[in-house]
Amino acid sequence: MRINIMALGDVGQNLLLGLKLLGPGLVDEIGIYDINSKQIERLEMEMGQIAYNGAAFPRVVITEEEELLDCDILVFCATKGVPALDAKGDVRMAQLEANGELIRTLGERVKAETAHGRIPEYIYVMSDPVDQLCNILLESSGLDATRIRGLGLGVMNARAIYYAERDDRFLSYLVDGRVYGPHGEGLIVANSISNYDDEISKELTELVKHANMKVRELGYKPFIAPAISSGALSIIENIKGNWTYGSVYLENPFGCTGSSYFGMYSRLSDGKWEIEEVNYSPELLERLQESFTRGLEL
Repeated sequence: MRINIMALGDVGQNLLLGLKLLGPGLVDEIGIYDINSKQIERLEMEMGQIAYNGAAFPRVVITEEEELLDCDILVFCATKGVPALDAKGDVRMAQLEANGELIRTLGERVKAETAHGRIPEYIYVMSDPVDQLCNILLESSGLDATRIRGLGLGVMNARAIYYAERDDRFLSYLVDGRVYGPHGEGLIVANSISNYDDEISKELTELVKHANMKVRELGYKPFIAPAISSGALSIIENIKGNWTYGSVYLENPFGCTGSSYFGMYSRLSDGKWEIEEVNYSPELLERLQESFTRGLEL
């Protein structure tokens, strides 16, 4: 198994570290590519010096641009600038136009190389806004939808766990809570899929949705938890075939009309993304319909 990471900014660096530590036995090699050559030279040395006698950590190697698609999994972390700390509103959606150009260029390159067979088995998207970028990549690359997955929802689940462990009102989330939808506005947190409470769920949703702003208010950009919870942990669980969170391509779901990537609890099974079957309560189903429809309009 070889994983290539495209762009080694704050998220990419922490993703790399997570995959390096979690990868033994599953990942043989991690290729790193960034337009900043000194950055990847430094990271090749730093990661190469994470070692212990007898431990088979994945080898980290510098990847040239023309070798970027030569891997099993390509992780897209590129961005044309992260919003400033004092940015207001949904900072993720603010990146759509710029990051959309970047991922469309990647998609066109994938399409051109498809005939030669030099393309990844899967492409995972970590840049914001995740679902919209997945849609652009699907359209521009010509890939089957199952080969593209968005990685943004894992950290939302982790943030829900964070609050549930600190407030007894949300304890049910630790039993069978779920998160759905986009990595930002439209996010849905369900306190429980067996005993759904609409009021509690909406309160927890607001906490989770704005957790990134709490970090920004302290003067820091929140990238460690997303890189590990949405990125490294999710990728490793996907490789194992375990259930985890991520965006998958849905056609006419929840009684809606339309197709798009949408965050769900799912797993990779026989080369396809298997989606968890849930008997949704009427209130939760209504929230899912609203979120999915909103995503189609963006």
